[in-house]
Amino acid sequence: MRYIRGMKNCITTALIVLAAYSAAAGGGFPQFCRARQITSGPKEHLFASYYAINSWSADNRYVTVLQTDMRNGLSTVNEPAVLGLVDLRENNRFIPLTDTRCWNFQEATMAHWLATDPNRKFIYNDLVDGKFVSVIFDIETKTKKIIPYPISAVAPNGKEAVSINYARLRLTRPDYGYDGKGQDARETVTWPEDDGLSLVNLETGEARLIVSTASARALMPKVAEGKELAYFCHTVFSRDGSKIFWLARSVNPTTARGWQTTSFTCNRDGTDVRRCFPDGWGGSHFNWLDGDRLMVTAKYMDKVFSHVLFTVGKEDYTRVGMGLLDFDGHGVFSDDGKWMATDTYPDKMGERKLMVLRMSDQAILPLGAYLVPELYRETYSRCDLHPRWRPDGKMLAFNSVHEGTRQVYVMDIAE
Repeated sequence: MRYIRGMKNCITTALIVLAAYSAAAGGGFPQFCRARQITSGPKEHLFASYYAINSWSADNRYVTVLQTDMRNGLSTVNEPAVLGLVDLRENNRFIPLTDTRCWNFQEATMAHWLATDPNRKFIYNDLVDGKFVSVIFDIETKTKKIIPYPISAVAPNGKEAVSINYARLRLTRPDYGYDGKGQDARETVTWPEDDGLSLVNLETGEARLIVSTASARALMPKVAEGKELAYFCHTVFSRDGSKIFWLARSVNPTTARGWQTTSFTCNRDGTDVRRCFPDGWGGSHFNWLDGDRLMVTAKYMDKVFSHVLFTVGKEDYTRVGMGLLDFDGHGVFSDDGKWMATDTYPDKMGERKLMVLRMSDQAILPLGAYLVPELYRETYSRCDLHPRWRPDGKMLAFNSVHEGTRQVYVMDIAE
């Protein structure tokens, strides 16, 4: 099955948008090639990390990818995925390296290349001896270093990481947690004092709790005690490593109802915990523009989801896209801060849209529309596009199912 809306129509639409927003002041858009696969069936493939996380080795040769026989449903410990590399210099050859039992279709196994050795080492999550851990893998020696905590985000220096409770996440948001009971989920405690965000030293393997779930209680909506669980998820370091963003949520795990969200930031050491938005705005997807500014999709003015840009500690909220991006998408900035790519959830035609916005004047270029077959509309195994930039800005990539199987796609970019 193949379905991509013609680029001619996309470019025509873009020209109208450019004219409407006086785009001449910002110069031209780069040229995006047609999306091409770098993985192929019959097995399913997806990036080995969540959206916006760099998937390329520093020399741009390798991309971290998961391979699985599963097409839908909820992954379990009995269904490990193969973790490997796509060699972009050797005809996109897939190189299997190891397997992992800590993965899902949304965030994969949270693989990060480490800045301490970015052509040789990456870290990912796994289940080892009944415990959730992270593993630093050396692609030259094939050796592994076990860190006794799973990771959710890695600092830009490659020396520290944030850890959260993936067993608790399996209870509250199954499609983002891990099977296997590799952590104490504290399933009878609504506001645990000994759980939350932990900062992990990747050199020593030591960790310390920097923000407890209980400490956020006064800053979050009230919940039905004993029926709901509060939990932390979706963490990311600012680009300079000085701050951490995360989402705090509460839900009744039995009914999956009562779901409420609060967006938070703190300093790297857990100090200066701040809510990002007023009551009711919530939060969903996110990306840092620099060390102080970030974009979070939220209910702008408590009405409609928008891509909202703001500075930590200030109420300088700006709707990115001037109303054209009033939806929940996975927005991600290029490393130079000039562009933001984002996507949509399926529309009435079952299509996910991909587009790029120029930050200087908010002009938008549509890049394509990708059909989601019925098989991939199941909640746990849905395939969001989850875009990500190559750090040098010369490639944009995403996951998609528009050709009948889940595969990884890239678009080459030229000025």
